Amino acid sequence: MAGMPLIGVSTYLETGARWGVWELEAALLPAGYPRLVQRAGGLAVMLPPDAPEHASATVARLDGLVIAGGPDVEPARYGAERDPRTGPPARARDTWELALIEAALSTGVPLLGVCRGMQLLNVALGGTLVQHIDGHAEAVGVFGGHPVTPVPGTLYAGVVPEEVFVPTYHHQAVDRLGTGLVPSAHAADGTVEALELPSGRGWVLGVQWHPEMGEDVRVMAALVNAAASD
Repeated sequence: MAGMPLIGVSTYLETGARWGVWELEAALLPAGYPRLVQRAGGLAVMLPPDAPEHASATVARLDGLVIAGGPDVEPARYGAERDPRTGPPARARDTWELALIEAALSTGVPLLGVCRGMQLLNVALGGTLVQHIDGHAEAVGVFGGHPVTPVPGTLYAGVVPEEVFVPTYHHQAVDRLGTGLVPSAHAADGTVEALELPSGRGWVLGVQWHPEMGEDVRVMAALVNAAASD
């Protein structure tokens, strides 16, 4: 492949976004995501929700895929009743991103899930989620942080071999792992902070934290490098 790899990043679709004199429906993505892709040596492209039947054609044009953070996954997707603390569903985004994940897994396009993206990857492979945990978000709208420890011998540990302090903001977490997934990092309380498919199954990694809010580019650089080598 010639040139810089093209990395698609899924986005929000919000009805009441405001900028300048406008208040309109808008496809939104925190700027940290494309900036991190760019710092890692990739070209970033936004992927707003679309019809799921377009996912395969979309992923076919990409060298790598990032499923970004965002709202809670609808519990019905993993066969659970909604906890009162779970946020409202984002059904169009769930449907689109699940289709993107399926397309990436079936074609071997390198895939990185961030926060919600990691949780959705787990659900896509038949896993479940804990709908509320404490201690992983400091306050509404405020990123916190805590250390995560890699599991030796995993893909993630090969990228980040030491314990690191990561930016975090989530109140849900992985419960039962999806088929084929293995944990590759944990928080001090035992929460799965990264998961992946073992080697030989393509480059597939999910992280529960938000690398786009920090200075460590290694996780995104590993995705970009995998995308460049495909």
